[in-house]
Amino acid sequence: MQDGQPVLHVKGQVLVGPQEVRDELWVVDGRVTFTPPSGDVHTVDGFVLPGLVDAHCHVGLEATGGVSPERAEEHALTERRAGVLLLRDAGVPVDTTWMDKRDDLPRIVRAGRHIARTKRYLRGFAYEIEPEDLVEYVRQEARRGGGWIKLVGDWIDRDRGDLAPCWPREVVTDAIAAAHEEGARTTAHCFGEESLYDFAAAGTDCIEHGTGLQPESIEQFAAAQIAVVPTLVNIANFPGFAAAGEPKFPAYAAHMRDLHARRYATIGSAHEAGVPIYVGTDAGGQLPHGLVALEIAELVRAGMTNLEALNAATWGARSWLGHPGIEEGESADFVVYQGDPREDVRAVTTPTHIVMRGRLIR
Repeated sequence: MQDGQPVLHVKGQVLVGPQEVRDELWVVDGRVTFTPPSGDVHTVDGFVLPGLVDAHCHVGLEATGGVSPERAEEHALTERRAGVLLLRDAGVPVDTTWMDKRDDLPRIVRAGRHIARTKRYLRGFAYEIEPEDLVEYVRQEARRGGGWIKLVGDWIDRDRGDLAPCWPREVVTDAIAAAHEEGARTTAHCFGEESLYDFAAAGTDCIEHGTGLQPESIEQFAAAQIAVVPTLVNIANFPGFAAAGEPKFPAYAAHMRDLHARRYATIGSAHEAGVPIYVGTDAGGQLPHGLVALEIAELVRAGMTNLEALNAATWGARSWLGHPGIEEGESADFVVYQGDPREDVRAVTTPTHIVMRGRLIR
């Protein structure tokens, strides 16, 4: 018995890994076991995946900036309803660490607050600083213990009238070295081509969006195993961004339309070359939460197999972020579906049961 309730028994197809399937598992005292316990059990059945991962979201952020704790809680609960039990918060201007004390909310891996160049990002989202202060701010955010640092690598340059890198390469190199010294990993918002070469040379761990990847930078990313979180459900908004900027910045508008037009080919080429790809939606800011199933489907459209796209949202993503999947003795965090997501990834749209920290949420 656990908390006076029957042991949870899950039957069907337990997808422990991309190539490992078990017929059943049990949840005892909040943890997974594959050894049948004694006593009363409550049985559910279906196809089981580890709790999904949204590796790029913003719990606590909306288009106007940071939101109240009550609104941030709504964000997290929306992700939970979608079966997302592990989040990587890729930049937010408010403190959400209070959520760590809540066992009914998804776990969050944090990147602190965005660090951007002055007047080169969305107002109210980031620390806006100049290059000489970048290392100091990176160390500051790293010491807050989130595990990641989020830089804004490029944005529209009003003098150029197009996307341009925000930082000199040598400053990026120093900042990434400082983050690593502090025990943090680094990622960066990059839409265009140029900044990707700078961040690859500087030794970044990850890039968000990556729409400007080219054959040469793809080769660099693959060699260094720099991860990319494409956020294709947000890249779908590029034509709207282009239209908004076109009256003042026609070159930028044309550039954004081109990046959008080749988005699937770009990410498909990176995947084929061996660049690690993970699922992230960019929820918060411009987009609502709970879109992970759509992003999985977008990766399939970009050329991944169903199993590869599922790996990018489950087993592989959890390993990358340092969290276990469905393993003996580990916290029971998994989702049950009636359809087989390996056959049709749309099955992840409708979870029938969600188990988080050993509790049957539904």
